[in-house]
Amino acid sequence: MIAIRRAWIGAVLMALLVPAASAQPVVKDALAAADPVVGQLEAFRRGDWEAAYGFASEEIRKQFDRQGFERMVRGGYPEIASSTFYSVGQTRAEADGLVYVRVKVRGDNGKSIEALYEVVREASGWKINGVVTKTDAGLI
Repeated sequence: MIAIRRAWIGAVLMALLVPAASAQPVVKDALAAADPVVGQLEAFRRGDWEAAYGFASEEIRKQFDRQGFERMVRGGYPEIASSTFYSVGQTRAEADGLVYVRVKVRGDNGKSIEALYEVVREASGWKINGVVTKTDAGLI
């Protein structure tokens, strides 16, 4: 009876540990998915719109050429286009392969926003596929 109980406990522990071990690369990938967000924010700060455009997904690049991309970001996301501070928060990987990166941003206009970036894996690496923002009530 004790041998059966130990075997059962061992099987349960293995069932719990195997998914946790296989989930580790997903977490690692999710953390790496924040890299293009940081890279793009830094490119915006330098005024390097060509580099910033390089972090956009194929889907975004189909919708906007480089100049259209700049107009869209400056017009729709002024805090992102000219940030004075940003802080990367939670990164979440979904089962469908999409990763979401939460970022707090303060623009040179003094306004703070919270941005939720959608990041996708393409052949060339992680790329930004979109962002939604809301006013950040907290002080950053």
